[in-house]
Amino acid sequence: MAIEIRPATDFADVQALVGPKRPDANVCWCLSYLLPSKQNQQLHGTERGAFVKKLVAENPPPGILAYDGGEPVGWAAVHPRADTCFATNRRIPHVDGREVWSIWCIRVRPGHRGKGISHALLAGAVDLARTYGAPAVEGYPVDNAGQKVDLTMAYVGTRKLFEDAGFTKAAGTESVLNGFPRVLMRLDLEQ
Repeated sequence: MAIEIRPATDFADVQALVGPKRPDANVCWCLSYLLPSKQNQQLHGTERGAFVKKLVAENPPPGILAYDGGEPVGWAAVHPRADTCFATNRRIPHVDGREVWSIWCIRVRPGHRGKGISHALLAGAVDLARTYGAPAVEGYPVDNAGQKVDLTMAYVGTRKLFEDAGFTKAAGTESVLNGFPRVLMRLDLEQ
């Protein structure tokens, strides 16, 4: 399997991974953590897709995509923390004043899971952040101690996934998802 990772600049491919089956449906589009809550709640139906279409044209893009044989099979959201709601989130602490990037969503399409795509997406997200000069990258996965995580909540990743990619626990959080505590995992990119 040769998984290719690319910046998320193709709207149709982003839509295939995080968009709804019906364009007028209200689904996340991976905007919940990217936008302030009020703005996120004001976008409805096709407005959400239109907003994402603008985002994928920006520099930096809102994330990365994984492809298997040219087919989009995975998504990871990564962006400067200052541009996300993690900048003001009281449950997830700031470790220091560095201008870190955040990874908050990793999604692999059904039928493609269990093939290491999450690992490739996490590595690709780190590479994108590094390309833009990020001093460090953070993720906020669940610390599930090997227990099964409900697939609808698995998008934040697990502590083990981040540890396997070289991240270390930088702090605990006051956030809980699916009954599991979330931890702040960090990877320094400066040598």
